Amino acid sequence: QVQVAEFGGGSVQPGGSLRLSCVASGSIFIIFDMAWYRQAPGKEREEVAVYTSGGTQIYADSVKGRFTISRDDSKNSVYLVMNDLRSEDTAVYFCKQRLRTSATGSSLEYWGKGTLVTVSS
Repeated sequence: QVQVAEFGGGSVQPGGSLRLSCVASGSIFIIFDMAWYRQAPGKEREEVAVYTSGGTQIYADSVKGRFTISRDDSKNSVYLVMNDLRSEDTAVYFCKQRLRTSATGSSLEYWGKGTLVTVSS
């Protein structure tokens, strides 16, 4: 029974910073790609950052240069450091991890329930 949970959301003023964490728990054999998504009020969910199993980091143009994704596989965790936050960054941020629960078999995607980030003055 794999579960994914996000932590670190909250309220911050424009220009501020915030660090999000995401931890997967349960029967985990290996984790492949890890990623962050967000959904702002009245908007579609969008991909924010991806950290592939090969070590590649990919960012949406809107956050490039401001956000940094990192991972610690020993802790089944992925992080998102958000700097110079803007009002348009306000959204529920979701974590996604693709992983396998055994040595064989296919990988599956697991999503967290999301954590709210509010940027306002």
